[in-house]
Amino acid sequence: MNWFGASIFALVALGCGACTAFAEVVKMKAELKASNEVPPNSSTATGSVEATLDTSSRSLTWLVNYAGLSGPAVGAHFHGPGEPGKNAGIVLPFKSPLAPIQGEAVLTEIQAADVLAGKWYVNVHTERNPGGEIRGQLVR
Repeated sequence: MNWFGASIFALVALGCGACTAFAEVVKMKAELKASNEVPPNSSTATGSVEATLDTSSRSLTWLVNYAGLSGPAVGAHFHGPGEPGKNAGIVLPFKSPLAPIQGEAVLTEIQAADVLAGKWYVNVHTERNPGGEIRGQLVR
């Protein structure tokens, strides 16, 4: 390899290294409670969400736990894009609503941007509260 070829190779290698330098794993969380629902309800159930988003691969992983629901969970999922106090559609259903809920999905660029902007929330639904018994906004 000549000097010119080696220089080009070095520049390309440095450029690619700079691309991965911006990737990070962002830790997020949510507190699930009835007062976060829209409209709020009187449930005393509580829960939590721990999630991570790899900004390079756009891989979202999550762990959802809850207790004290008025009955069995009949649905649980991520909703968005929606800010606190506003309802939004389902963007990512969970395979099962039974706690603990663990999962992983690769998001689109728009979905990843919405998650990072705090526009996704977790909602757990019961028969008594079909619109949602406990809810929590995913935040850093």
